[in-house]
Amino acid sequence: MSTAMNRVMDAIDIETYIICATAAEGKTLALELGREMNLGDVDIMFEEFDGYGMRVRLRKYIYKPGARYEWLAAHVKA
Repeated sequence: MSTAMNRVMDAIDIETYIICATAAEGKTLALELGREMNLGDVDIMFEEFDGYGMRVRLRKYIYKPGARYEWLAAHVKA
């Protein structure tokens, strides 16, 4: 049975605002957020510190370029 995760084409993006004192703290917290959400290692695609916190966009690649895409295999006849 196919799951929703198996149908993700490439990646999952999460955008949020993290309250932090410095950009470095915000980056550390953003990476920790990915681990706390059981996404493992995530990439920071965008970060903007404004003095009170940081707007951040995280990306977890489900299928990296060139990977064996489960969603494609389900639609290709053998």
